[in-house]
Amino acid sequence: MVIKTRHWDRLGNGGLTFTELGFGTAPLGNLYKAITDDQARATLDAAWAGGVRYYDTAPLYGLGLSETRLNPFLRDKPRDEYVLSSKVGRLIQPCAQVHRAGIGKWFEVPCRREQYDYTYDGVMRSFEHSFSRLGVDRIDILYVHDLCVFTHGSKEASNARIEEFFAGRGYDAMISLRDQGLVRAIGGGINEWEVCQTLAERGDFDLFLLAGRYTLLEQTALDSFLPLCEKLGIGIVTGGPYNSGILATGAVPGAYYNYESAPQKIMDKVNAIEFVCKRHSVRLVDAAFQFPLLHPAHVAVIPGGQGESEMTANLQAASAEIPDALWSDLKADGLLREDAPT
Repeated sequence: MVIKTRHWDRLGNGGLTFTELGFGTAPLGNLYKAITDDQARATLDAAWAGGVRYYDTAPLYGLGLSETRLNPFLRDKPRDEYVLSSKVGRLIQPCAQVHRAGIGKWFEVPCRREQYDYTYDGVMRSFEHSFSRLGVDRIDILYVHDLCVFTHGSKEASNARIEEFFAGRGYDAMISLRDQGLVRAIGGGINEWEVCQTLAERGDFDLFLLAGRYTLLEQTALDSFLPLCEKLGIGIVTGGPYNSGILATGAVPGAYYNYESAPQKIMDKVNAIEFVCKRHSVRLVDAAFQFPLLHPAHVAVIPGGQGESEMTANLQAASAEIPDALWSDLKADGLLREDAPT
């Protein structure tokens, strides 16, 4: 099995070569359940053996655990053979157990609390801390993390954090790191395309990691954001291609959509999409993985994986062949936007 690659070079500095299948490492931070170091390493080893060469992490994931688990895995890998991204916007600080962040979300992780800090100093400190946890000599992509309504609770709070990022010179810090060659590209790891568009209109960004907002279930990013990215040469990484699970599991009882139990309207739409997929002998998960990559701005898709079986399923989805007729039928049935590139 050979994973296809896509080369991105917006800045004319040689760019980066992404495998279309990347590895989103939030699950390695013991997201929703704990796994052992050995299980995490086995999953990473399976990804590497399968040809995956793009790894995305963040200080938030397991309150540092995801980055520290990547450390021994990457230590003996040739540095020019993989692309690595991490994020800024939070400082992960020691605390008493009673004050630990993410209780009920992150399991068996260090006693740490998170402090949002989108200022110049906050970005630089976060960047240095990630270097220490990862043990690498280079981070290729730095994303500003979670400037969105989903994280901060309201549009007003999101806007305030965006202002902090620009007025507090966190943006300047990222530009400086790129200008010095300490990172190859800068961008945002965001849950909402509208926030990504705001950043793209206000600053000079290279890549956006957009979680769950351009999928088989959602294509409103085609309204204005994705055309803007094409115009500016901005690359897109899709995180959460399965919308928290339902596009991988199907509309089974207890299926998750956007980190919550899927509402009936979504269950019905997924059932309808899967019915069309079955007519073409295509797995729903394969179509869900392949769909974002049909858009020309996309460079990679990064589903998570917490075990070897999940990684095997992702590798299978990345190599699946999807007939053009599937996309045509989804459009004919009103299940996919007519203007979605297919």
